[in-house]
Amino acid sequence: MNKLYLIGIGTGNPDHLTGEGARAIRDADLILIPRKGKGKGDLADLRLEIIAQVAGAAPPEILFFDIPKRRDEDGYLQGVDVWHAAIAQIWQKTIATVPHAQKVALLIWGDPSLYDSSLRIAARLTPRPEIKVIPGITALQALTAAHGIALNDIGAPVLVTTGRRLRDEGWPNGIDTIAVMLDGQCSFQSLDMREVDIWWGAYLGMKAQLLVSGPLNDVAARIIATRAQARNDHGWIMDIYLLKKHGGTGQQV
Repeated sequence: MNKLYLIGIGTGNPDHLTGEGARAIRDADLILIPRKGKGKGDLADLRLEIIAQVAGAAPPEILFFDIPKRRDEDGYLQGVDVWHAAIAQIWQKTIATVPHAQKVALLIWGDPSLYDSSLRIAARLTPRPEIKVIPGITALQALTAAHGIALNDIGAPVLVTTGRRLRDEGWPNGIDTIAVMLDGQCSFQSLDMREVDIWWGAYLGMKAQLLVSGPLNDVAARIIATRAQARNDHGWIMDIYLLKKHGGTGQQV
């Protein structure tokens, strides 16, 4: 392998793939598809659907690999580091089974640069290939488009963070708008919900898309119940939400 494509595929809707991403899929000799465990076959199937739509009559070779379980006994950051190393080894061993594969691709949910570990894992490969990042529609874009809102207020900053940090650190000073990703615990429950509006979405851009918005105090229970039911129905869920404090500028641009 001398070239690795990290191709953003949006939130699972094949239309979120850019023309550049489609060309990279057709150009690849090999595409790696992760298997994420029982009940999550849809994630691999969606990647296969995207490849089939753009690759034509001569699709690249496809190999599947299993994602190891992350362990956090020695702390979150140490657990992530060990996990990334294990995934890099799996990539390397899988690619080595196809000696003729010079151009290898992975299809990445959202954008490879935004709360995704593929770039960090790719940096561990030896020898390190040329890495080409091809952005797709990010979950943030899909969320604001689905709700028909702007991300930021006029002249105001936006913080993009994780549910874990929101739980541990609370609402940061000087920020009226927060986008929260990677939150399996509905961490908005830790806030004073009387002060906040929320725009929540799951399976964005897909047939199963779910949207809830309104004052957090009024809709929090509905989001929690909707999320739990959807995860039970599909075996997996990818969601994101935007929070705005009451009393912000109220003017979006």
